[in-house]
Amino acid sequence: MKQVLIVEDDRHLSRGLCLALKDQELEIVPCFDLQSAREQLACAVTELVLLDINLPDGSGLELLREIKTGSNPIPVILLTANDTEVDVVMGLEHGADDYITKPFSLAILRARVKAQLRRDMIRVSKPFVIDSYRFDFEHMEFFKADIAVELSKTEQKLLRLLVENQGVTVSRTVLLDRVWTNDADFVDENALSVTVKRLRDKLDAARYIKTIYGLGYVWAVKRNE
Repeated sequence: MKQVLIVEDDRHLSRGLCLALKDQELEIVPCFDLQSAREQLACAVTELVLLDINLPDGSGLELLREIKTGSNPIPVILLTANDTEVDVVMGLEHGADDYITKPFSLAILRARVKAQLRRDMIRVSKPFVIDSYRFDFEHMEFFKADIAVELSKTEQKLLRLLVENQGVTVSRTVLLDRVWTNDADFVDENALSVTVKRLRDKLDAARYIKTIYGLGYVWAVKRNE
């Protein structure tokens, strides 16, 4: 299931967007300001953002810049009433993947959302190289130094969530939902603890995979000594 984040302060429009995009393959999450959007993005599960420019606590362009300069940039479609040429150019120069002005056709919006999600699926992900580790999720090859490590599909999902969000604590709830997807409601939370321990042992990564008690887990960023 792919998560789409809608950042729109007009609650009536936000509800309409949530209904228009409702799909069994999508999880639609509404946010009404920059602060709540940043908190949601910190959970690191969002795969597309629909972003209004004019928000009560700042400009959506600020958030767009943060997303596009971050370690895991994701597609962003701007939704705004600002329809002058200058506004369009500014949004695109800030890295927007698409730009839709209000009012707009919901059918066109749905088509553009699906197009962005399809495009994101075919992007080739580059291997992660972290100190002596090399993780290639595209080809399912994982190395510590020059030694190959065999990981199960569940371990691969867990590892990817952690390394894509280095230095950020990913909550147990998010990990259960993203690693076990539709079966999360039926998975004993102990399964997550066991999977984390198994992954940590296989990679000999006790220095990296840290438990944040009461919250979740983090791939710790190595500090310069």
